[in-house]
Amino acid sequence: MVLTYKFGRTPYGFTSLAWSMLPRLALALVCFPFAAFAQLPSPYGAPEHQWATPPAGAPWGSSAGIERGPHGEIWAIDRCGANSCDGSDKAPIVQLDVGTGKAVKSIGAGLFVFPHGLHVDARGNVWVTDGAISKDGSKGLTVIKLSPDGKVLMTIGTPGQRGDDDTHLNSPSDVTTAPNGDIFVTDGHAPIAPFIPPNLDMRVMKFDAHGKFIKQWGKAGSGPSEFSNPHALAFDTKGRLYVADRANNRIQIFTQDGKLVSEWKQFGRPSGFYITGDRLYAIDADSTQAIHPGWKKGVWIGSISSAKAEAFVPDDQAGEAVVVAPNGNMYGAVNVVPRGITKYPKQ
Repeated sequence: MVLTYKFGRTPYGFTSLAWSMLPRLALALVCFPFAAFAQLPSPYGAPEHQWATPPAGAPWGSSAGIERGPHGEIWAIDRCGANSCDGSDKAPIVQLDVGTGKAVKSIGAGLFVFPHGLHVDARGNVWVTDGAISKDGSKGLTVIKLSPDGKVLMTIGTPGQRGDDDTHLNSPSDVTTAPNGDIFVTDGHAPIAPFIPPNLDMRVMKFDAHGKFIKQWGKAGSGPSEFSNPHALAFDTKGRLYVADRANNRIQIFTQDGKLVSEWKQFGRPSGFYITGDRLYAIDADSTQAIHPGWKKGVWIGSISSAKAEAFVPDDQAGEAVVVAPNGNMYGAVNVVPRGITKYPKQ
């Protein structure tokens, strides 16, 4: 059977398949992965799980964040050897030696409950989202900006208080900054007992470089500009904001004012991103036949300009964040067993 595709203008102003072709498009998206796994190359070797060693050699805890800084430095989250830092004196934000996997230094002791999202800005400052409330109600549900030495430079949100206005957060999952310093936060993680309750609002929030609220957009749902577990953020070279709309099995791409540009479903069920130049790396930690039929866990790699996946790195224990270091190796941050940091050696 030969499919003939017709292009047209959508209500969102970008060129895509005409609405009349959506049933065929849906069929193509469902069927694509089965053939793609066999045809797409993998530019990386077999994953080396639990590769990195946190300070003092203790077991690495859950992790949902790994990022590259402006000098090629790699930072990662170690959730204090467990799945929470509440009551721990360990420093959960770790700079790694990518040659050995050993810790260079660690910062943030006593500041976080459930460190989740991680971002390193153009000046090397480290941003961390905290998705849960401490047992004593004194901290959590914030975005904290740290200097590379661990000094607190800014806090967004009201510590220990959940809310959906412009001074409170529900459960922030990720943070990133634009070249002009504006701050973007995804808020509204999926429930994780006992840390994160169900039925939270889902949104993207925008603040200026000083942390002053500018605007927000989105709500819970599966329609355009709606979210179900918005999990990660990244900018491309054109300044467009990519949102990993994880439970909707898609990427939504926006202008910095919140206008929807495009929706992509060809990069799996994304938990995290890394973008460099025209290359998009999207890590899928969740796909199974039950959750996302026809798709597998691993890292999808492709071209932004062509909106096409060109490589796939299979990993049944793939994590929730991904980065490529200056040495060419790829690294993932793993939230569930085996936890820790995975190394994918460049081939």
